[in-house]
Amino acid sequence: MDKMTVDCNIIFRNMGEPVLIADREGYIIDTNKAITALTDYTAEELIGKNVAVLYGADSIKAGYELGQAFTHRYFSSAGWKYGKEKRIWTMTSISSILDDDKFMCFAITLRDLTAQMQQELTLRKSEARYRVMVENVKDYAIFMLDTTGHILTWNEGARLIKGYLPDEIIGKHFSIFYTAPDLEDGKPARELRIAMATGKYEEEGWRIKKDGSVFWASVVITALYDEENRHIGFSKVTHDLTWRKESDEILRESEERHRLMIENVRDYAIFMLDHKGRIMSWNEGARRIKGYTADEIIGKYFSIFYPEEDIISGKPARELKIAIAEGKYEEEGWRLRKDGSRFWASVVITAVFNAKGALIGFSKVTRDLSERVQAEKELRESYDRFRRLANELKIANEDLSYANDELEQFTSIVSHDLQEPIRTIKSFLQLIDLKIDAQQYDGLKTYIGKSVRAANRMRELISNLLQYAQLSKGDLTLHPVKVRDLISQAVQNLRAAIDAKGANITVDSEVEYVSGDRILLVQLIQNLLSNALKFCTDQPQININVSEKEGDVHFAITDNGIGIAEADLGKIFEIFRRLDTEGQYPGTGIGLAICKKITDRHNGQIWPESEPGKGTTFHFTIKQAQQTANV
Repeated sequence: MDKMTVDCNIIFRNMGEPVLIADREGYIIDTNKAITALTDYTAEELIGKNVAVLYGADSIKAGYELGQAFTHRYFSSAGWKYGKEKRIWTMTSISSILDDDKFMCFAITLRDLTAQMQQELTLRKSEARYRVMVENVKDYAIFMLDTTGHILTWNEGARLIKGYLPDEIIGKHFSIFYTAPDLEDGKPARELRIAMATGKYEEEGWRIKKDGSVFWASVVITALYDEENRHIGFSKVTHDLTWRKESDEILRESEERHRLMIENVRDYAIFMLDHKGRIMSWNEGARRIKGYTADEIIGKYFSIFYPEEDIISGKPARELKIAIAEGKYEEEGWRLRKDGSRFWASVVITAVFNAKGALIGFSKVTRDLSERVQAEKELRESYDRFRRLANELKIANEDLSYANDELEQFTSIVSHDLQEPIRTIKSFLQLIDLKIDAQQYDGLKTYIGKSVRAANRMRELISNLLQYAQLSKGDLTLHPVKVRDLISQAVQNLRAAIDAKGANITVDSEVEYVSGDRILLVQLIQNLLSNALKFCTDQPQININVSEKEGDVHFAITDNGIGIAEADLGKIFEIFRRLDTEGQYPGTGIGLAICKKITDRHNGQIWPESEPGKGTTFHFTIKQAQQTANV
């Protein structure tokens, strides 16, 4: 191998351009280093393989391009080539190498254009996204005009804002959106001239929709030029600001109403100060509270309202400094009226800044709290009187509590001690009744019978009185108990009276358990059933209904008895209270009082509903209980 051949070989191996050599059939016979850098294939991996290995699945294209290069001596194309583990966009140049017009090999050069291709793809995607975005924008009308102002494109926002479909508007002159005065003034053409002279035209004004209605629009017209700086048309962006126009008008009216409102407020002095503290405005409340008219006070320094000691201590200026530093200053203190009198005031001074953050003054709100101060004074005096009264009531309550305890103890002892004499009297009367001759002492036996009944009634009265007194003692322990068990026990206790009267008792219950003291709840139901039996003249029909209402168990015991007058409904739970039926329906007057006491102990309520001659329903409520494994 001569020196020239060696030099050419070195040059080939180190060329910057990726080059490979292939035979007539396309099999690679040599490569340089740049090919390895481009494809990640080593020379050993490529030599002996067909160039189609770089074409991926498109081996037909490889054969076609080699054929074209053989026929025409040269062929180039752009397309994807495939390295070892990557895809590369290349400009492929294939040259036929000849020696004395005899084909020797193909020289294939691959120029890497992947970066440029990625940029182009990104640009195309961006342009596509931008086009789709513009077409689908709904809040802005975005469209193109040609150089004379005729419409070329039309997006969704334009359709929604102006009302035209693309087929209806494309090709029309954009002056179709302008009012008659604007057309007479030549405004559309003037806007295009300004856009060309300055680059764009901006304004807000009235425009017309398809239906002839007007809307307040923000308009931007931009002149468009190509790469060679040739004018190619205009872009036009229109935004419907009718809502803002209406809002601005509403705001203006609101500000006017606000100004009038402040000027006419009578309970608050509301006025403005400049940045030095001089008074700039004056409302009706300020005139009433401080006594100055607007002409007398505007321009004066606000320290005129402060007592002498505050002025000496520099308080007015200090308040303004605090308002600037913290945004506002608040306090309560003494202020002066025009006549020199003092009043206790609530004061709020607020620093006012413009849009650039520069201080432009202060707002000052003052309220006369003299009435509140007087009310607080009276409240303190009232509170002192209340404390004295509360202390006196506490002492009286302690005395009453002590007396109540003594009364309960007395009732219990007396009731217990009276039981024994009554039993003795009853026993002796019964012995006398047995021993005397009924025929000889017929009148005497009648008296003895009355005496026994009186003793029984006395014993019942004492028993009920003792039970009533005991109900207020001790803590009540509540347990879940079955509703039907309570009713059954009460009915069983009254079985003799029920059978004697021939009463019919029905039960409707949708509740299984109630929370309470079993003995007391049986007594409660029993007393109400006994009361119903007593006041039913014909065959008693008594219904017991139990339901759930708002978390409570609601009992309703209804009878077909004589009923209760409306005037008496509020009296029936008073102890020893007997209505005007006492002679016909005897009793102790304690039974219903005991019912009231039992429901109170269970934090429930009891009340009657009745109408004379139509029976009575007694309602009472007890807390519901959940069934548990311990029940």
